[in-house]
Amino acid sequence: MDVSKLSRIDLNLLVALHVLIEEKSVSRAAQRLHVTQPAMSKTLNRLRDTFDDPLFARSKRGIQPTPRAENLANDLIHVLSDVEGLLNAGEFSPHAFQGEIVIAISEYVGFTLLPTLTSRLETRAPKVKLRTITRAEHQLDLLADGTLDFAVQPSRGAYPSEFRHHELASSPLAVFVRRDHPLTSSVVTEENLRLFPQINLYIADRTEVSDLDQSLSEMLGSKKGSVETSHLLTAFEILRSTNYTLVCPAYMSRNDGATRDLVSLPLPKQYGRTIDYSLVAHDRTSRSPMHQWFWNEVIDAVRALRVRTVHRG
Repeated sequence: MDVSKLSRIDLNLLVALHVLIEEKSVSRAAQRLHVTQPAMSKTLNRLRDTFDDPLFARSKRGIQPTPRAENLANDLIHVLSDVEGLLNAGEFSPHAFQGEIVIAISEYVGFTLLPTLTSRLETRAPKVKLRTITRAEHQLDLLADGTLDFAVQPSRGAYPSEFRHHELASSPLAVFVRRDHPLTSSVVTEENLRLFPQINLYIADRTEVSDLDQSLSEMLGSKKGSVETSHLLTAFEILRSTNYTLVCPAYMSRNDGATRDLVSLPLPKQYGRTIDYSLVAHDRTSRSPMHQWFWNEVIDAVRALRVRTVHRG
């Protein structure tokens, strides 16, 4: 390690570079770091001297990173995360924490889990900024490079050794239709399901998740069209006014408000299955007090939901 070289580098420059790459705007980066725009411009010039590269080029959309800046982006996340861990080690306080946590979670899982989770955060960590992403492909890669902190996803058959995972819950699938749908007056079979168009809920990394490598409508060979969406409430509104069908976790039927005027029907036996859901994180966060705390908050929120369900039953 060249200590003499490191001693000449201002850590604030690396923070500024990280923000500039994220914002792609000198003015927005200045606002985020609470400095003036001229000061931010001077910082950018210092960064260009330090790395001997323009780092950004002007465009109609602001400033665009050069290849050198793009290569630095992933390393910056890890370096700054490690520095943050050094500063926070042994001093983490959920109530005082003001940082951002990014979690990938589908709308139909978030619709059930997030109200309970955010209720806990409201009292335990009132300043936390929770950002959810409902459409995110290659989630393991995003967890590894720091784009995501956590993911709640359908469980995979196996996870690489650098990922930790915890099975949260499981649910059978069911067919949802409007209350007066033709299917409600007969036994649901493979043949009569094929007679109606299908709504497919978007599933991230579908080909990498066991048993979800193709949608049910593809397996059934539906004779009608289909709609794919990640918006659960939109899907329910479509169901209320059409003959479309929707296969989704049966637990959604417990939400009387969202599923108003809808009913859930059992799938034909040969297509019946249970979907398991897991909480996943990369080992890079395993020693972070903040990440460990949030990991436990998600698990405890799911347990609280289970208790509530048992009491309602």
